[in-house]
Amino acid sequence: MKQKLITLTTVALLAILVALPLLFIILQAIFPQFSAGSLSGALTGIVPQFQDPQLPAMLGGTLWIAAGVALLSALIGLPLGVMRGLFNLPVPRLWDLIFLIPFLTPPYIAALSWMLVLQTNGYLDQLTGIDLNNLLFSRSGIVLVMTLNIFPVVYFAVSRSLLASGQRLALVARVHGATAWRAFWHITLPMVAPALAAGMLLAFTLAIEEYGVPAALGTRSGVVMMTVGIEKKLADWPIDLPGASLLSMVLIVIALTGWWLQRRLVGDKEVTSVTGKPTENMGATLGIVVVPVVTVMALTGFLAVGLPGLSMAVTGVMSTLSGGLAWNNVTPQHYLALFSQQGDALSALGTSLSLALGASLITGLLGLLISWLVVVRQIKGRSVLDALSLLPAALPGIVVGVGLILLWNRTFWPVSPYNTWAILLLSYCCLLMPWPVRYITSALRQLGGNLEPAARVHGASALQALRFIVMPLVFPAMLAAMLMVFAIASRELVTSLLLSPAGTQTVAVFIWRQFEQGSVGQGMAMATLTLLTGLLLMLTALAIMQRKGRG
Repeated sequence: MKQKLITLTTVALLAILVALPLLFIILQAIFPQFSAGSLSGALTGIVPQFQDPQLPAMLGGTLWIAAGVALLSALIGLPLGVMRGLFNLPVPRLWDLIFLIPFLTPPYIAALSWMLVLQTNGYLDQLTGIDLNNLLFSRSGIVLVMTLNIFPVVYFAVSRSLLASGQRLALVARVHGATAWRAFWHITLPMVAPALAAGMLLAFTLAIEEYGVPAALGTRSGVVMMTVGIEKKLADWPIDLPGASLLSMVLIVIALTGWWLQRRLVGDKEVTSVTGKPTENMGATLGIVVVPVVTVMALTGFLAVGLPGLSMAVTGVMSTLSGGLAWNNVTPQHYLALFSQQGDALSALGTSLSLALGASLITGLLGLLISWLVVVRQIKGRSVLDALSLLPAALPGIVVGVGLILLWNRTFWPVSPYNTWAILLLSYCCLLMPWPVRYITSALRQLGGNLEPAARVHGASALQALRFIVMPLVFPAMLAAMLMVFAIASRELVTSLLLSPAGTQTVAVFIWRQFEQGSVGQGMAMATLTLLTGLLLMLTALAIMQRKGRG
């Protein structure tokens, strides 16, 4: 009975967070008057929307940029991942940490940092006289900025695949007379191909759902993407809900097509070691080549992390941008202003931290219940439950925002979270639900199958077995996932811009509006603090996972 109650509660929460917003998007796309409570004129909104002269530009811009980001991410991430996975590099964990930072940095902050470096009279122009303004505000510039933020997904996919599978098969080929290049081409590369394909398609998906970079750089370069188009339909009067819904459906189709391609390419194939367990990396020695390899990795790290990070930190301590890079222009006033009671920064920081804490607790507990029902209890319909919990990973943030608006901005609800902080909490929980589910599911699959049945034999109920047996065993993985959720939710931008009620600001909205109002220094000071907080939380999560791994 208790398990049935847990199942019903879990399904109901998942329906509220994921299924209903997606259903309302579909209904609004089919019925243009759905927001007014009418089901008339089914499908009549499709033709006008697809005759919009902006649509080909938005669709073409989205696909061109996403494909460019995926390809460039592979060009950068594949060789770096191979170097990390096959060879003994100096301080290998340091490279992993460096290439984690751009993945943690909010893309819109990275874009704003690059603007301060490369634009006319930017830092590069002041120091060297080189003006790359035209490159930055172009389609290629958008691809470069997004790639430097996204390529770590390919790096980690490739390097972790090679570290897990080792290079024993390639060494066997060398023993039988193959050259190093032939062994790599015929043995190593086919083994790493599924991970490379998965990383590229993940980079593609992350690129099509990105809003901050095209919004920051696309306006001045004339490049439009679907996410920006959806936001304009919701922000400009009259609000075009049917148009936003249809564009959201197009974006969902593109994203799901990417995931379908990924499954078609990699399917159930897995790169496994001979023993079935990850092996210690017995990488080859680079010899004298170690110097150029380390130089390339250091240069990539400097471009992806150092330069935008320096731009962010320097801007945060500059009195005015027009004062330029000069010692007499250095001031702590922006940081002091953040903690001034007269400003909005402290309130925004408190709101973001509170919402992130709430999202991490809710997604952690719900992720535990979902994983437990799917992996341990293996209930009927577990495939649907599992798919529904992972679906937000393929949903762009702006689509989730549109779905929540359509769902909760209704008069028939006796109580609605719309126009309150609760709608932000719902959006964070929906977007970040896949993280705890993935982490906890992996941990549960490593547990033996006899512990919970043994507790049940000795009289424990399903809830007691979950609470006293399962939960303590998976708690490190659950805590790590909750820390990840906390770090990402504390700087989320897209749904925060769409759903924040009047008078409520999060950290991301505060930074964005500081730039819009010209208070760049204060915005960058807040961005620096947010980045350091996210990095600290990530290191904590990694330490917990490593401790669990050693245990």
